[in-house]
Amino acid sequence: MFNRRQLRIKVLHALYAFHADKEASVVDIHKMLRSSLEKTYDLYLLLLMLIGEFQDAAIERIEAGRRKQQPTSEDLHPNTKFVNNKPLRVIIKSKALASAASNRNLGWGQEQELVKRLFKSLVSSDEYRAYMANEERGFQHDRESLNRMFRKHIANDEMLHEWLEEQSILWSDDLDLTSSIVLKTVKTITEDSEELLLAEMWKPEGDDKEFLEQLFSRTLALGDEHNALIEEAAANWDLERIASMDLILLRMALAEARTFTSVPLKVTMNEYIDLAKFYSTDKSSAFVNGVLDKLFTSMRDSGTIVKTGRGLIE
Repeated sequence: MFNRRQLRIKVLHALYAFHADKEASVVDIHKMLRSSLEKTYDLYLLLLMLIGEFQDAAIERIEAGRRKQQPTSEDLHPNTKFVNNKPLRVIIKSKALASAASNRNLGWGQEQELVKRLFKSLVSSDEYRAYMANEERGFQHDRESLNRMFRKHIANDEMLHEWLEEQSILWSDDLDLTSSIVLKTVKTITEDSEELLLAEMWKPEGDDKEFLEQLFSRTLALGDEHNALIEEAAANWDLERIASMDLILLRMALAEARTFTSVPLKVTMNEYIDLAKFYSTDKSSAFVNGVLDKLFTSMRDSGTIVKTGRGLIE
């Protein structure tokens, strides 16, 4: 489920928390790191469940129309296209999703007012209106339309964003990743599907979990050594004048370059320059670029950084 960029961000958050909290231990921060990964998976499940919750909201809306004292023709003959959306029904009936949510004590039961407001917002969106007005029927149309509604409206709803920020300070950073996994999950639903194929937290064939653990531990273990190298490379700067976030990014980049022999230096440099643009100051990306370029060159020449495979040393 997690990509390398997301794992770098998780480690960055953990190391920054460790820097900011002088009383925190490495064990505490490591637990926080693992917890943040679990919370990301929670968000993925909650977003899938939210889509399912919208069917109940749609049914309730239809029933409320029928109960009116003076129902309109539309109330008596409602458009049930959304309620009968085939991929949506697979999500609702999924035992795998229900089991995973139950194991993690997740649900929208206490947030029904929010669900209703989010569904009302969806109903007024261009994507929903276009879907309901379209006379086309069929599984492919249902699946593409459901994904379009989620991508263009649900995942971008300000009410949802505000709620996520209230629940976890980390979920704002997680939303793009989890939304993309939700879309991929919906795409796996076929016309014959009876169960939802949930994304696994860790890829069985991958080494992403080891990447996370090694990046975290090696950044800490090599911290003092790398501080000395950074101070020397940043000619007119001392460590106290370097932004805390920049210093952490530099330490992480150096640890990654030395630890993972199969990750090209160019990839490592570009990733941390990009993170500096997003998480630090306006001038940080240029600073990180300059320091890493200088250090990578000298450390490669001295043999401190060793890469294996063609094209990995550039």
